Amino acid sequence: MTLACRPRCGACCTAPSITSPIPGMPGGKPAGVRCVQLTDDNRCALFGRPERPAFCASLKPSADMCGDSREHAITWLANLERLTAPR
Repeated sequence: MTLACRPRCGACCTAPSITSPIPGMPGGKPAGVRCVQLTDDNRCALFGRPERPAFCASLKPSADMCGDSREHAITWLANLERLTAPR
């Protein structure tokens, strides 16, 4: 099930690592670090723009990922990050 983003969440712009360049973060970003493109109200400043990393565009909100709170989404994404990290 695809959802709309929860206002003021930004979990998907904080919890996962992004290995591709992001404007302002040429080396990508580590997991748990807030993206520099996340606005004060936790919206992506690059949404819909060609500079937005493919990883970000491919990550779609879902009931499983987002749950009922930002905290749930952070925990879910952090767990996914841990499970998919190179060993």
